[in-house]
Amino acid sequence: MLYFAFGSNLNQKQMKKRCKDSKYIGCYSLKNYKLVFRNYFLGGGVADIQKDKNSTVLGAIYKISKKDEKELDVYEDYPKTYIKKYFKILGKKVMFYYMPKKTMHVPPSKRYLNLIIQGYKDCGYKNNYIVISRNKKIKVE
Repeated sequence: MLYFAFGSNLNQKQMKKRCKDSKYIGCYSLKNYKLVFRNYFLGGGVADIQKDKNSTVLGAIYKISKKDEKELDVYEDYPKTYIKKYFKILGKKVMFYYMPKKTMHVPPSKRYLNLIIQGYKDCGYKNNYIVISRNKKIKVE
């Protein structure tokens, strides 16, 4: 199965630890969505995406096994916090996690944000910005 990772799951070291069978395929930009942080957890908000025309979420595509998917389900608190959604790339179904309850925006903790920044670097997303809130964004160098 193909999986679209965003947020801290962009971090290839973390993803490999979580999903032993996973194989990084490459970068992918999901159009008409934006990255947001919500649901206070581990000292700050966690990554979610929401529909937003003219926006793009920078992410990665992984090939994962059924076992990996079950591990991710536990980590992502599926189906309580996140649900699964799908889109297609070249006719192949790609799964991603999505929070159906759109709670208040909460900035991420520094630790969580550092995992995401490393993930952006792992995927070659340099000179891009992570928008933390309306007034704050961080450049990945």
